[in-house]
Amino acid sequence: MVEKLARKHSVRPQEVREVFENFAVFRFVETGHRQGENVYAALGQTDAGGYLIVFFVYKEDRQALILSARDMTNAERRKYQQT
Repeated sequence: MVEKLARKHSVRPQEVREVFENFAVFRFVETGHRQGENVYAALGQTDAGGYLIVFFVYKEDRQALILSARDMTNAERRKYQQT
């Protein structure tokens, strides 16, 4: 996953952590394949000011399993800035 984020989306693991540590807006995306493990999106900023969206599964043990992360689209960024 780390290699995919870096290669395909130019996102480093540290940037993903920063989104969760900084003020992130969480949105439900879809019901997961396993009960209680739904897919969510975290929209937030990195310490350098980048705007990222991180897709993850919220596990029952309160851990986030990262599925993907990328730069926000212009529309996602506008919605994020309105919150």
